[in-house]
Amino acid sequence: MHRAVRAACLLLAFICVPAFAQDATLLEKYDYWAVYKSSGSPTACFIVGQPVSKAPSGVRRGPVYFYATRYPAEGIKNEISVKMGYPFGPGAKVTVDIDGKKFTFFTKNEGAFVDTRAGEDQVIAAMKAGTTMVIQGTSARGTLTTDRYSLNGVTAAVARLDKDCK
Repeated sequence: MHRAVRAACLLLAFICVPAFAQDATLLEKYDYWAVYKSSGSPTACFIVGQPVSKAPSGVRRGPVYFYATRYPAEGIKNEISVKMGYPFGPGAKVTVDIDGKKFTFFTKNEGAFVDTRAGEDQVIAAMKAGTTMVIQGTSARGTLTTDRYSLNGVTAAVARLDKDCK
């Protein structure tokens, strides 16, 4: 749970606080995925992608992002978080389907997270092997959303993290 709180704080910082977001430098963009590195201390690096489609259309939501973050000084690799753009109700779950391989994430506020380090590694491996990722969640108001991500470029983005964020 400590990892989820840290990930939620990072999401909040990158999305809501312009000064912190300016601290992250774009290293490179690979198709639908971008790689960033913070210049602050401790260093954090992350890949980020946005959905290529969101359903249902016309539903008001905040920004939607998928992140995999690294904290080299702490030995943390591939900490996954999804910002869904709406709050969840208590106990809500999010389903992530990567070319038929399914994962369940727990939720907190507007974020969805993987429970275990091994689970995060499995998600990253599936993303690198896959072509499409579909994320479904239900808002606190009961709206089911489906976000479709292209995984084109994710393998190169992860390789860049391996190179520049050790």
